[in-house]
Amino acid sequence: MIDPEFRSPQRLGRLLPCLLAVSVLLLAGCGRKAPEAETATPVIALPVQAADGATAGRFPGDVHARYEMPLSFRVGGQLSARYVNPGDVVKKGQALAQLDPADTNNQLAAAKAALEAAEHRLLFATQQRDRDEAQFKQNLISQLQLQQTQDTYASSLAGRDQAKQQYELAQNQSRYTTLVADHDGAITSRQADVGQVLTAGQEVFGFAWSGEREVYLDVPESRIDGITVGQQAKVTLPALPNHVFAAHVREVAPAADAQSRTYLVKLTIDQPSDALQLGMTADASLQANKPVAPGIDIPATALFHQGEHPAVWVVRPADATLELRPVTIMRYGERDVLISDGLKAGERVVMQGVHTVSAGEKVAPIAPPHPEDAPQ
Repeated sequence: MIDPEFRSPQRLGRLLPCLLAVSVLLLAGCGRKAPEAETATPVIALPVQAADGATAGRFPGDVHARYEMPLSFRVGGQLSARYVNPGDVVKKGQALAQLDPADTNNQLAAAKAALEAAEHRLLFATQQRDRDEAQFKQNLISQLQLQQTQDTYASSLAGRDQAKQQYELAQNQSRYTTLVADHDGAITSRQADVGQVLTAGQEVFGFAWSGEREVYLDVPESRIDGITVGQQAKVTLPALPNHVFAAHVREVAPAADAQSRTYLVKLTIDQPSDALQLGMTADASLQANKPVAPGIDIPATALFHQGEHPAVWVVRPADATLELRPVTIMRYGERDVLISDGLKAGERVVMQGVHTVSAGEKVAPIAPPHPEDAPQ
């Protein structure tokens, strides 16, 4: 039971301020939360390395055979059989495809018959010439008749020679209905199917010779001046991470491609390996003809533009926060950028996603999901 004195207005007036103060303190205590730790944003960031001053540049490329060419029949006809498929390895002299030989067999038979007839006419003309020459010596025939006989013999001899050449040509045409590999190699593509009527010279297979291997590079016009025939290079392949192949420049295209506006450069692998498969992607580092100043090599994806000035995001080692640092570009490459000033070897730089971070942001550096994306 509440004391009537406690319920009096005077007593309530004195206790009300105290009750309000306690309520405010309780509410403030309930609304206060423990401070949350700042979360770090994962970013792809790796330490940068100094670039070799003897390297003229890195370029992507792909593996080709030293000799690549289309295979085709030397005569036209209907394709009746195909003995190989793309990817097959073939030997020199192996039959690859066959045309219907009916027409060429008929031409061969006709040429043989013509040759036999020409040889018969030549035999008769030879016998007639011998008789007339003997009779002329006995003054039994005139000079005119002898000359006519000799002319007939010469015409028959020429006819026999012509028929013989036609027969030999028909023999070749008959052999040409079988497409034969002229070298050891591999079938790279198929361009015709059985039943298709082909013209002479129409491509049937793509063919790559065995043996020498090359790497084709597409070099922009701004970099072609630093590349010469015989220049040394090193080639690496993502598919063969533990192999480095020595190579040299064999050929530099004299003119740029009409569409890409790049120059084709062919590198010959000095010691080719069976592990080098056609079409593999490669990365070639060309050695400079004369040394250049060393710098820091970073992927092109790491470059950020602060207005008109290039910059990179550097992870501060003390607190793992980001700093936007201006840099000086020495050279732009196809996939990389050479920095001459602004970075030191070993500093950790954001390699990808440079437009999704901000200055002072706390980050957690991680490696690229694909090893080939890491700077070499």
